[in-house]
Amino acid sequence: MPHHPRMFATLAAAALLGACGAKEDLKPPANQPAAVVPIGANRAPTTEELTTPDAQARPARSDELLKRSEQREPDDFDLPPPG
Repeated sequence: MPHHPRMFATLAAAALLGACGAKEDLKPPANQPAAVVPIGANRAPTTEELTTPDAQARPARSDELLKRSEQREPDDFDLPPPG
């Protein structure tokens, strides 16, 4: 199976370009208006507030295992299928 130097060069270039991103704080573009203030708010939200998910977006997870069997409470809506 012949080696393809052009393919390897393309993959290497893609890897290098993918790794060259800079990490900086988000800033609004120059000569652009600031973020719009939501209705009912006193001020525009900060970058940190906009990028932090709320509790509904990332609910807490309970990893507690069931330690012992427990009897289920009766459910009036747990009916058998019709037929």
